[in-house]
Amino acid sequence: MSKLISILFVSFFTILIVSCSSSNKIMALKPEPDDASPLIYENEPSFINLPIIVKLKDIENRTNGLLNGLIYEDNTIEDDDIEMKVWKLAPISITNENGKIKTVLPLKALIKYRIGTKTLGVELYNTKEFNLNGTITLISHVALTNWKVNTKTEFKSLDWNESPTMVVFGKNVPVTYLINPTIKLFRTKIEKKIDDAIEKSMDFKPNVLTALEKICTPFLMSEAYESWLQIVPFEIYSTEAKLKNDTFLMDMGMKCTMETVIGSQPKSKFDASKITIKPVTRLPNQITANVAAVSTYAEASKIMTKNFSGQEFTSGSKKITVKKVTIWHKDGKMIIALDVLGTINGTIYLTGFPQYNEQTKELYFDKLDYVLDTKNKLMRTANWLAQGLALRKIQENCRYSIIPNLEEGKQNILKYLNNYSPMPGVYINGKTEDIKFQKIQLTNKAIIAFIKINGTISVAVDGLK
Repeated sequence: MSKLISILFVSFFTILIVSCSSSNKIMALKPEPDDASPLIYENEPSFINLPIIVKLKDIENRTNGLLNGLIYEDNTIEDDDIEMKVWKLAPISITNENGKIKTVLPLKALIKYRIGTKTLGVELYNTKEFNLNGTITLISHVALTNWKVNTKTEFKSLDWNESPTMVVFGKNVPVTYLINPTIKLFRTKIEKKIDDAIEKSMDFKPNVLTALEKICTPFLMSEAYESWLQIVPFEIYSTEAKLKNDTFLMDMGMKCTMETVIGSQPKSKFDASKITIKPVTRLPNQITANVAAVSTYAEASKIMTKNFSGQEFTSGSKKITVKKVTIWHKDGKMIIALDVLGTINGTIYLTGFPQYNEQTKELYFDKLDYVLDTKNKLMRTANWLAQGLALRKIQENCRYSIIPNLEEGKQNILKYLNNYSPMPGVYINGKTEDIKFQKIQLTNKAIIAFIKINGTISVAVDGLK
């Protein structure tokens, strides 16, 4: 009898130790994810209006930089009977005169003018040499072609600092009455020289493309959520250039795609060779940005794992903690795998549909339930965990925020719209309005939330180099 009692005691003690030192192990079948495929989604194009503002002072500085000292030289007299050298005496002044560019050029010129004929093979020429010192005023009509400002410059007036002279027997003899009628002989050359200089100083294309490349470099919006804004332009529009007060105005528009990528910094997709430039008569004055917030399942899993950190799910003395969350796509639904420790050890699988909560501005999973095989095993081993109350508590953490990231990102974007300078002499300013949610699209690799942002933006060129 005592031996039987001893056996029962040992058996009871062994059962007690086993029951206290171990928990139920759940071995639910894993719902395999869909086959991976390239990340493809529908991203509606965005339109960004970028009015370009260039100060005439910058054009003046660049023109003076291009024209220094000897600004024109023609040493061939045989082609047009004129040989000419022109020097700039002082800085060129460029101002606005009734919507046209007014250029004042202080200069001196040495002109050789040949008069004569060639008869029966005999050349009979007389060459006169003139010295000029004065200020020429020119007026330029402005047009914009392929991002270059083209000007049609016309001679307006010539004011002499010194009376024009002609060299006679080695001496300078005043010949104002002779030189004034001959101004037309060299004015076209001066006009062309000014046109060429302004064209070179106002070739916007390299500067605009460089600025766009800087703007389109993915930049970090939120460090906490590792969200990056990426802009990919594919068409650029421009209107005719206009002068207003002391600035040069040109409306530019950019048709592009915009996306927010969650995770590591994406590579820039900017490719200047693929950008089409189109002239238009007018542009809207606002940004219409359709942003695709790309949240890969791997990155979303990390965020959801953080949601469960430090939390226990209990029912009486029973409890579990979620150590890891992994999500993937299958048959139009989301599978949520929870690695748990506690009264139950193993992995439990849930399924649901991603939805957007306008009030909390979060993505969550609607109609969340256990995968059938998981539910059957929980009903046998951990019915308390299979109950609706536990599932609702778990569901509260099966969510993650994209829109609040973008709200925070919106504030970060404002940094790039507050006198942001992507390159020397280029400054960006603007503002954004509220973010509006549009739709959710599932792919085999990510959840894509589409949002729309309206606002304004302008680009000022001040101190162009």
